[in-house]
Amino acid sequence: MAVFPSITPTYGVQKSSAPAVRKVQFGDGYETRLTYGLNQNPKVFNLTFEVSETDSDTIETFLDARADDNASFDFTPPGESTSSKFVCEQWSKSIPYLNRATIQTTFREVFEP
Repeated sequence: MAVFPSITPTYGVQKSSAPAVRKVQFGDGYETRLTYGLNQNPKVFNLTFEVSETDSDTIETFLDARADDNASFDFTPPGESTSSKFVCEQWSKSIPYLNRATIQTTFREVFEP
């Protein structure tokens, strides 16, 4: 199992949740909600890494390898105590200054054995 490199994202992490809920509405306004599945509340993290060009190459190489093998990776989000499995389906890189780079990523939690 691949583990994300030990490079810390910049402060200002955005965490999103979208629980899997099915709603049933009845004609009289009554509504009932059901969660379904074992892991019904996956998290999505939008992370920004403002790092050196060398560290940005390390991150990009890692993410490119995961895109090639379609594998998830272990990552401990900032402020969390345990790691989870994630995939990164898109990221962007900009180079605002000499030898500095900014990588913006979206990590989506997945549930695998």
